[in-house]
Amino acid sequence: MRMRGRFAVDKDNGKLLGVCSGIAAHTGVDATIIRIGFGLFAILGSFVVACAAYLILGYIGNRQRRSAPDYARISAGRGRTREESRERMRNLDLRMQAVETYVTSSNSRLAREIEDLR
Repeated sequence: MRMRGRFAVDKDNGKLLGVCSGIAAHTGVDATIIRIGFGLFAILGSFVVACAAYLILGYIGNRQRRSAPDYARISAGRGRTREESRERMRNLDLRMQAVETYVTSSNSRLAREIEDLR
């Protein structure tokens, strides 16, 4: 476990205040493990102390700055993100069509398994 610079809360990847994701980025441990550990501490230990520590870390933690590509994407406007959303929806629609075709096709093995269950 290697510490990486000063502690900073990570609001972009965080769930509430970004404290657990900030601790994860600072220590190099997965954020899910940090969240589970914090939850266990709150349940098994002292809930009041856990909440107080979380709020204090959220308040005193330095805010992480966004990287340059995020600023570029924000300044590009809504047109680019709208096109990306449309493309993503097209891809999802094609995947759903493929699933529907597979499910509704005359799959004899699947039909046999269904009949065996009846």
